[in-house]
Amino acid sequence: MIYADYNATAPLRPEARDAMIAALEVGANPSSVHGPGRKARKILETARRQVASAISAIPQDLIFTSGGTEAIALAINGVVRQLEGKCTLLVSAIEHEAAAKNAGYSGAAVQSVYVTRTGEADLEDLSSRLANWDTDRHGTPVLVLMLANNETGVIQPVAQAAALVREAGGLAICDGVQGLGKMPVNVSLLGVDYLALSAHKAGGPQGAGALWLRSGAPLKAGLYGGGQERSLRSGTENLAGIAGFGAAAEASVADISNFTKLAQHRDRMEARLKAEGGVTVFGEEAPRLPNTSNFAYGGFRAETQVMAMDLAGIAVSSGSACSSGKVKRSLVLAAMGADDALAESAIRTSFGWRSKPEDFDRTADVWLKALHQRKTKETA
Repeated sequence: MIYADYNATAPLRPEARDAMIAALEVGANPSSVHGPGRKARKILETARRQVASAISAIPQDLIFTSGGTEAIALAINGVVRQLEGKCTLLVSAIEHEAAAKNAGYSGAAVQSVYVTRTGEADLEDLSSRLANWDTDRHGTPVLVLMLANNETGVIQPVAQAAALVREAGGLAICDGVQGLGKMPVNVSLLGVDYLALSAHKAGGPQGAGALWLRSGAPLKAGLYGGGQERSLRSGTENLAGIAGFGAAAEASVADISNFTKLAQHRDRMEARLKAEGGVTVFGEEAPRLPNTSNFAYGGFRAETQVMAMDLAGIAVSSGSACSSGKVKRSLVLAAMGADDALAESAIRTSFGWRSKPEDFDRTADVWLKALHQRKTKETA
């Protein structure tokens, strides 16, 4: 099996597995003051340092959560609660449902930030809105913008957008889930106030995530209890998951130069698919994550392609993989201006730390064969 769905979940890195086993063997609560509890606390804080280091942050500003969705929810709802709803969420049209739906249910006003046809947030649109921002009417502007899109891999102009919002007296929430371990991430350079992270996208375990927040940034807890994680996210920490998260974050950042090399194999695969299959590649004119390719052949339905690839031993996906296994038309591609036939035909390949150059070639072989079989049936 060739696994080409790293943006959904990356295979567990051996460093993460080892760290998780070591944490499980401790078998104690990190809030306990006895010896085993102190060992557990040391594991917890070591992981906090590892994850914080991966984004060039200080450990004290990092809050562990159950995953990226909870981290994003905590940021969005926590800001709205702290500001008592006196804000407007400026949510990009290509955000993951974890951000878009939490914004919609937050109780705050929501405006959509448009994107260009290349899949990047439209900075001119954002700038024009903020230039005439009426705080008395709309409250504090709060930008919600991902670092890199999970479907297309397009890297967003987060630093520029955050600067625009900051000049207008606002705040910036960034979904950094797809960026960690795939591109350099520095919270100071991004200029955001909140950054959500997830372990399993970087080769860590599922069920662990984190929210970084700038010191002094407004945030009100939504989960109360024992006061863990600076009382911003109560509940006994998932020690094994967090230990694996820390190890994966450290390993993925150390390996980022090798990850960057995936782009040359991805580009070779896309060039062949365009030349021999006539596909459209989404976001290819914009900066992208090195591992991601989203392409379509109009009229060749995505679910048919995914099944054909799976039967041939290649795991790919269509759209976001966080929607209960559903295959549906991509709202991201629609926001980029793709017509229905093309959007319904798009699939995503995403490779990673265990991928080999020949995996890209084999993926192209299998897809082109599937296309040929479809065309043969149509002309039969």
